[in-house]
Amino acid sequence: MSQGHVLVDETREKCILVGVITQDVTESQAIEYIDELEFLAETAGIYSEKRFFQKLSKPDSKTYIGSGKLDEVRMYINANNIDVAIFDDELSPSQLRNIERILEIRILDRNILILDIFGSRARTANAKTQVELAQLQYMLPRLTRMWTHLDREKGGIGMRSGAGETQIEVDRRLIQDKIALLQKKLKAIDKQKAVQRGNRGQLVRVALVGYTNVGKSTVMNMLSKSDVFAENKLFATLDTTVRKVVIENLPFLLADTVGFIRKLPHQLVDSFKSTLDEVRESDLLVHILDISHPNFEDHYNVVCETLAEIDKTSKPTIVVFNKIDAYKFVQKEEDDLTP
Repeated sequence: MSQGHVLVDETREKCILVGVITQDVTESQAIEYIDELEFLAETAGIYSEKRFFQKLSKPDSKTYIGSGKLDEVRMYINANNIDVAIFDDELSPSQLRNIERILEIRILDRNILILDIFGSRARTANAKTQVELAQLQYMLPRLTRMWTHLDREKGGIGMRSGAGETQIEVDRRLIQDKIALLQKKLKAIDKQKAVQRGNRGQLVRVALVGYTNVGKSTVMNMLSKSDVFAENKLFATLDTTVRKVVIENLPFLLADTVGFIRKLPHQLVDSFKSTLDEVRESDLLVHILDISHPNFEDHYNVVCETLAEIDKTSKPTIVVFNKIDAYKFVQKEEDDLTP
């Protein structure tokens, strides 16, 4: 299948993206958010075919977008064999059920998409445990007949058939038991990590922070002369990596942390506590910015806001402009002020 000059793998799932323009979100911001949602979908292996926007004072409490716009979306889905509809905000359990009933395809929101990507990126037992806990906490209130959790057996993200109210109750109890088990396991991990941090002595601790895909792992490799995994994709690194670095006879510990993103699911912030403790306990933050990205200032603000939620104390911070070789200066047009 070919659209323009873009070749599309016909085996990939096709999706439509849905966002709202509210009094708090301008049209240009909404477009940027959907751009990022498309990148998330691409990272998850889903091809984005069309975007839908609606201007509302706030998202509709029942169906996120209005009934007229939802009918327009439904007609497009039916005419174009769309597999998935992805919404740019977290959907409540009732919104999810209502939209599924009308559109009759799988419905994902930004949160479950991010959680799915985290699940595919997790490599160590620690990261897998953290992601699984976040996924189960997200799923628990959203158990329905059509959709309950991430199950790959039927080839789609967030797809699983239900088996009636009795089975839903069984699923709910199983999930609650599993959540309790994972929380206990993570407490043990937190204690182990705290002991490890305590055994590092009095060395200065430096943490690399930044938006996802800004090149933190590449900077880590350069400074520590190590081989931390680095890839031009969202959330390529989930586990915190710590290396001892010596620069001009000054030794310190350098930690590479998970990248931040807009609307980071609170389940992930909670479950990644041991990872984010590296940020809390650091003496210095090195904030990496992708200067080549057109919205790097917005990314900077997102990271600062997330850091403020994680750690209430103010830490010395060095801002590093990365990917300067890819930066393109765009001069803004100005009014002619010639007298």
